[in-house]
Amino acid sequence: MNHRRDFLKFLAASPLLTNYSAFAQEVEETLGEQLTDPSEVINVFEMEAVARAKMPPAHYGYLSTGVDADDTMRANRVGFTRFQIKPRRLVDVSEADTHVNILGTEASSPIFLCPVGSQGAYHAEAELGTARAAAAKGHHMILSTQSSTPIERVAEARGAPIWFQLYPTDRWEYTVAMLQRAEAAGCTAVCLTIDLPGGRNTEFQSVMTREDTRTCSDCHRGQAKPIFDGLDMRGVGLNNPALTWNVIGRMKEVTGMNVLIKGIEVAEDAALAVQYGADGIVVSNHGGRATETGRGTIECLPEIVAAVNGRIPIIIDSGFRRGTDIYKALAMGASAIGIGRPYCWGLGAFGQAGVERVLDLLNRELQITMRGSGTPTVESIGPGYVLDAGQRVPRGRLGRDLF
Repeated sequence: MNHRRDFLKFLAASPLLTNYSAFAQEVEETLGEQLTDPSEVINVFEMEAVARAKMPPAHYGYLSTGVDADDTMRANRVGFTRFQIKPRRLVDVSEADTHVNILGTEASSPIFLCPVGSQGAYHAEAELGTARAAAAKGHHMILSTQSSTPIERVAEARGAPIWFQLYPTDRWEYTVAMLQRAEAAGCTAVCLTIDLPGGRNTEFQSVMTREDTRTCSDCHRGQAKPIFDGLDMRGVGLNNPALTWNVIGRMKEVTGMNVLIKGIEVAEDAALAVQYGADGIVVSNHGGRATETGRGTIECLPEIVAAVNGRIPIIIDSGFRRGTDIYKALAMGASAIGIGRPYCWGLGAFGQAGVERVLDLLNRELQITMRGSGTPTVESIGPGYVLDAGQRVPRGRLGRDLF
């Protein structure tokens, strides 16, 4: 049995497992049983297997869901196959420097921890475990409006300024109150999320909820998230479908934080963000859980880089799982890359130690790619190191959990 499990563990990271079959399911379950220390995990896909084995089905479903048939979530992964790395040789790469400075925020790596809500559903350490891991590894962190933990405690645990992700609600006075609280907590930037004006259809979450035998009221008692303390949230929507581009100027009138727009997917909107005074943009489709476009963010990046033309920093998230993914985005013009699900898999699997392991794995892969491509610094990674092959591989039946 042990030999069989070793073989299954080997196959778990293999590209041969592209169909979500009963065999792939067994591989995943076996890893969840066998890997008991974060140091044993060799990539983020294995970390997901451990997290899935430990997390309640409904909570795993919330984290893993896409929308509709999950086409956009799969496209986020398949999109990377369109782009190829062009390595250069005989360059001094004895030192690999991954440090970045984005809008005055220093970080040891271009890998940012993107906002993911309700982290208390994945591990008791919640956002505090994530913040402490970010502090230990020198990574930048963006905190969700839907954080399970008060923003002040997360900022203290991080030990350095964080950014705040904002769902604006449909009451302006609430938007102002949250902006002021975030700024008072030391946040230096706010990322306004604009990609959910009409809700979303999260089918996989509903499927996994059916498999959960627990009573939901045991951990969902109707309390608002800590950021809404003192605000009457009865009848208040998290998103405002009436927002237009002038919201950037309105926000700048009430906060000194940098204002980034999160959820940009096309060149025209990127140009408007610059025109209306945004300090940065986040290319994002919410990890495939906003509009079912069928288009990966990495495929959106070239036109957005061209439209922005270096005027403001561009951060990109959704679907990043490998150091090579991160390298490609940097070469195509991104200033930083955001991850969400991978570090939450680490959190769900092992708490803070799991988040640290995920960051170590991705940074190791990125540095290997940098050295192997002849680019010893982030600044040296440019468009000459990536090729648009012009097509994607056929999708077929792709496994949900591999993408």
